[in-house]
Amino acid sequence: MAKKAVLFDLDDTLLWDDRSVKEAFEATCNKASAATGVDAGALEESVRREARALYESYETFPFTKMIGINPFEGLWANFLEGDQVDFRKLQQLAPGYRREAWTRGLKALGVDDAALGAELAELFPAERRKRPIVYEETFRVLDRLKGKYKLLLLTNGSPDLQKEKLAGVPELAPYFDTIIISGEFGEGKPAAPIFRHALERLGIEPEDGIMVGDKLTTDILGANTIGMTSVWINRHGVVRTDEIVPTHEIKHLEELLALLG
Repeated sequence: MAKKAVLFDLDDTLLWDDRSVKEAFEATCNKASAATGVDAGALEESVRREARALYESYETFPFTKMIGINPFEGLWANFLEGDQVDFRKLQQLAPGYRREAWTRGLKALGVDDAALGAELAELFPAERRKRPIVYEETFRVLDRLKGKYKLLLLTNGSPDLQKEKLAGVPELAPYFDTIIISGEFGEGKPAAPIFRHALERLGIEPEDGIMVGDKLTTDILGANTIGMTSVWINRHGVVRTDEIVPTHEIKHLEELLALLG
């Protein structure tokens, strides 16, 4: 297919964010297990559940959903950047949110220890920051595309957190002509305006670009909405419905090279 530009999602497309979060949970929950005897796996499930419920209870939830910031990012984000007033609210909420999520997660398993909850709330962000994990094929693919196509990174999230993720893998950002973060733009994927903004930055029409991402509900839906070719990277063999249909589906990022020809 004759394309001028490739647009990439960041988390779980180029960076292996799910693994980074999973390993940070495991390290933090193992620490709690050593201190209390609580089952580490059960604690992870409990904290994830409590964090999600808390996150959705805040007045900022509609904003975080629109920008595309998930509850587990909230467990280590500082929300220091972003012009919208909701980012200042999140900045104030974040420390208490972290403490409460871990304390409630422990309590649900019979461990009523606010001091330990506060300790784990600080340990989890430190463990997550130790783990900027990239998929092994990411740089091979970008090396093949750089110079042949305009490359744009289109990521949902809090500006400071997404920049921190990129700073953790400093070789990544230089591949891209443009980087767009939803928290800076003011609206997240799948909204059509952020995709149109990306095309304007690249100076191309929808038919000239291809969007590559792991989430049907953001990356693929957004690209489809503006008539751009969409490539869903489905590494885990997820069975989809026909509600959102990508132009192409791949299991490994290197399959993109064959699609582009």
